[in-house]
Amino acid sequence: MPNFKSKKLLISIMSLSVIVILVLSVALRDRNRVISLDEYNSLLKDQVFKKASLEGDEVILKTDTKAYVILKDAINLKELARFVPIKVVKEASFFKDAVIVLIIFMILLMFSIYSNKRRKEEEKKEAINQQNAFAYENFGRSIIQRSSSNYKFSDIAGISDVKEELSEIVDFLKNSKKYKNRGIKLPKGVLLIGPPGVGKTMIAKAVAGEANVPFFYQSGASFVQIYVGMGAKRVRELFLYAKAHAPSIIFIDEIDAVGKARGGLRNDERESTLNELLTQMDGFEDSSGVIVIGATNKIEIIDEALLRSGRFDRRIFIPMPDIKDRVKILEIYLRDKNFDGDVKKIAKMSVGFSGAALATLVNEAAINALREQRGVINEDDFFAVRQKVLLGKRKVLNFSQKEKEIQSYYQAAKALCAYWFECDFDKISLVNDRLKELDLEIESKSSMFSKIKVYLAGIAISKIRYNEIFTNSAEDLERARDIAKQMSQKYGMGKSLVSNTEDVHKLLENAKEDVEKFLIGMSKPLEKIANSIYENESITKDEVKRFLDEVF
Repeated sequence: MPNFKSKKLLISIMSLSVIVILVLSVALRDRNRVISLDEYNSLLKDQVFKKASLEGDEVILKTDTKAYVILKDAINLKELARFVPIKVVKEASFFKDAVIVLIIFMILLMFSIYSNKRRKEEEKKEAINQQNAFAYENFGRSIIQRSSSNYKFSDIAGISDVKEELSEIVDFLKNSKKYKNRGIKLPKGVLLIGPPGVGKTMIAKAVAGEANVPFFYQSGASFVQIYVGMGAKRVRELFLYAKAHAPSIIFIDEIDAVGKARGGLRNDERESTLNELLTQMDGFEDSSGVIVIGATNKIEIIDEALLRSGRFDRRIFIPMPDIKDRVKILEIYLRDKNFDGDVKKIAKMSVGFSGAALATLVNEAAINALREQRGVINEDDFFAVRQKVLLGKRKVLNFSQKEKEIQSYYQAAKALCAYWFECDFDKISLVNDRLKELDLEIESKSSMFSKIKVYLAGIAISKIRYNEIFTNSAEDLERARDIAKQMSQKYGMGKSLVSNTEDVHKLLENAKEDVEKFLIGMSKPLEKIANSIYENESITKDEVKRFLDEVF
């Protein structure tokens, strides 16, 4: 081999050689079209396959004019062998040929580089292309990993309502025959909705653990690639593997990354990936035994097609833990640690902490005890690290005693008005609420006006009790304005059928006056509800009814 004048020349030769091999391997792979299980069965039935070869995890099927590829795990090889002999091809043979091709191209490239030094600029561009080709090929060979879960519902605290909702899914996966025999179809998709850190991934793992079925995890962002068609390919791959290992669970975390509403700024790759996800969920047979669980904290940006019946038609809201939930969560995290203190006291000082934040709090408290060379964690350790957890993570709500009192009355007024004006809800807590959004085709003016009154109830009680309006009303005020605008501008429910700003203002003012008069006359039950929220940090619809029955 001739002496090279510089190391750069050697690197250039090797880079260009690798590019050639990668381009050849991509070209060889692209000649074979990937087919679905349905297409395979149809072609096998017609007996059009002439040759079959097993190459790693893929089966290459050849007719007289075309070549197809399908995953080995998705088909019955014994059944295929009855129609056509299967040849096992070792991957090493491809690489042997590749080495020979590499040597030939190295010789040609050396002469080419020596004859023309101006190729340096082109080589830089080719180096960039080589990186992209390498990433493309690596992605094309990605294999979806299946895993099993050791989590059980008993390992997760504070989700009793969620457990009830998901117990049907678990039973379906374990006893699918029972449902098939009775003609019962369960939802194909379950959407877990809640703020970050509340345990959506752990809940999905617990479902897999309880049902003892394979678990396929993917994040929504992993589907969105810069290479056109790669995201859709991964979606097909994921569903193909899940069906091959049914009964199973597919869990897509942060599904809003791929399921964002279409329109606006164009993104062909993301839209093609979403379209493939919609197609795969539509293609599920009712007896396939595959359940798709998605998780998001931004349901408002998800495409409506993904939420329609037959896809993610079961939605489960996971709120931030209240004081009872936090006590249970802390007990789980402290059960293998030497702790001396009152868990309830720690729960009270951690208002607004998610399950993940509580895990961090316990860990930091243990580190603080170790730093001070103590074998026992005490309450002082938690108070010492609380601010560190709050500032080190995204800031969570942490009320002072006065703020907690103000927020308790604010939420109590909303709970009382929601019950009285028949705006349905399950639970209203100190840190959040979720009125049930009924899927009605026709809604009355009085129903929409009642919602405005509920959202203005907190502002009204703040004015009555403290003669002040506080910053905690910002979100509710925005909701009330949105409803008033819809009533006036979209539905002609103001004084005039033609929308105007005065109508919106009048609707809001009338609602505020009505709710203030109502709350002044309901001071006794309001007091009881506020005290209950202050102590327990949440109140249910049934508890509001009980307090009203006690007074009247």
